[in-house]
Amino acid sequence: MSPPESTKSIQKKVVISACFGTFLEWYDFLTFASLAIYFSVLFFPADDPVAALLASLGTFGVGMIVRPLGAAIFGSLGDRHGRRTIFLATIVLMGVSTVCVGLLPTYEQVGLLAPALLLVLRMLQGLSVGGEVGGAAVYLTEHAPEGKRGIYTSILQLMGPLGMMASTLQIVVLQHFLSEADFKSWGWRIPFLLSALLLAISIKSRLSLHESPIFSQLRTRNALAKTPLRECFTDRHTLGRMGLLFFCISAGGSLLFFSAQVYTGVFLKTVVNLPASQASMLVMISTLALFPATLFCGWLSDRIGRRPVLLTGLITGAITILPVFHGLLHYGKQATPDTMMITLLLLVLVIPLACITGPQTATLPELFPARTRYTAVALPHNLSAGWIGGMSPLMVTWLGVHFGDPLAGLWYPAGLLILASLIGLRFMPEVRNRPLDQ
Repeated sequence: MSPPESTKSIQKKVVISACFGTFLEWYDFLTFASLAIYFSVLFFPADDPVAALLASLGTFGVGMIVRPLGAAIFGSLGDRHGRRTIFLATIVLMGVSTVCVGLLPTYEQVGLLAPALLLVLRMLQGLSVGGEVGGAAVYLTEHAPEGKRGIYTSILQLMGPLGMMASTLQIVVLQHFLSEADFKSWGWRIPFLLSALLLAISIKSRLSLHESPIFSQLRTRNALAKTPLRECFTDRHTLGRMGLLFFCISAGGSLLFFSAQVYTGVFLKTVVNLPASQASMLVMISTLALFPATLFCGWLSDRIGRRPVLLTGLITGAITILPVFHGLLHYGKQATPDTMMITLLLLVLVIPLACITGPQTATLPELFPARTRYTAVALPHNLSAGWIGGMSPLMVTWLGVHFGDPLAGLWYPAGLLILASLIGLRFMPEVRNRPLDQ
């Protein structure tokens, strides 16, 4: 009879499986976004290119819209039937639907059936991400060692940027080695089909996992929630903290991620008019800096508390967004762009983002009671990411066009970060040492 696994061995498996699975989720989800311009030609009528592109982007947006529905479904199932089971189901759903995208026939081959199938698969991807994001945070935190939840779980927050980098790099490499015609004909399928290998590795990893010890205790005590979603909305304490998560912590994280990691590249290319390769390289430097900064802020939250680190991120972000983008425009529009100053300005935005992402994974589960934790975390977090963070590209662009000033749109994230800061100062509790089995 083999000896039982040590706690450290189980924790190591949990970290690897949670992080690899979340990396796969974001790799799959963001690969679709990266190829939206090609999908407009491949899956929609070519007689109106603008309409086709808008339809392609709209199909991507559907994935964001259904994320809260996935959170409600999988969150409720996770609280009733176990974290491990749902943790496995979400990765299978994402992996299979992504591989199927790589096998789809095009509009030229099957007509309107092509965009219809693409839309269905995109919805399945969105449902999967809604269940995975939040579920992974709960599962990982419930396995984390006492006193080290912040540093232990902060690595999960790096999987989004890492998935984005891997997806972008793979497409760049394919476009380098393939002709434009070959890439449009069949090369675009490779990133999606590669998900089959990543999925197999992830399933093997997750099958070896144990159920969360917190959930096992609830099941042993016959204390599982029968209707988790209803309990969340009828318990005023839980509902209040879901509101805090929606308007403050998750909103702040998604707005800062968009501003620091997504819109900076768009701004440098389209407003500052830097060469695309140079702009991408500068943003990549800030992304790499985010990795150690996130881990440090997770560690720091274990030492001084979640509340001061999170509030520092929200307030610093609200204060620095507009000055940073003014600086990017000033130093980028010079006869010879000052790349050193541009890099430093991009790194300024990394600081508030890391202050949110570092302690965020641990904070989310620590806010809620064990019996409804999966639902209470997943639903507001995905609503915020979809409705607040997901609306950022549209709102920033629309405001910039409406006022004839590309910087005007940045009042959208800045204003919401000011609101999040005020809510956090008034209502955010300290949850660093909160027992997770309550």
